[in-house]
Amino acid sequence: MTIKLNPETEERLIGSIQRYFSTNMDEDIGDLKAKLLLDFCVRELGPSIYNQAIADAQSAMQDKVAELDVTCYEAEFSYWNKK
Repeated sequence: MTIKLNPETEERLIGSIQRYFSTNMDEDIGDLKAKLLLDFCVRELGPSIYNQAIADAQSAMQDKVAELDVTCYEAEFSYWNKK
């Protein structure tokens, strides 16, 4: 599965990369270099981050499913016990 960023997000990330280089590396980089770095990061780092996010989401959902028997339990045949 290829990770595809929407154009607005990509544009903002390119600007962020350029700002990072300017601030932390004392070097200005153009749009092309920033885009190439972003493409590399998305292709190389993106899948690991994506897979971890999916694993975290699965774990959270499994925790919620495990709580169903406690949070959604209703005692049966309790009419006479209340009186």
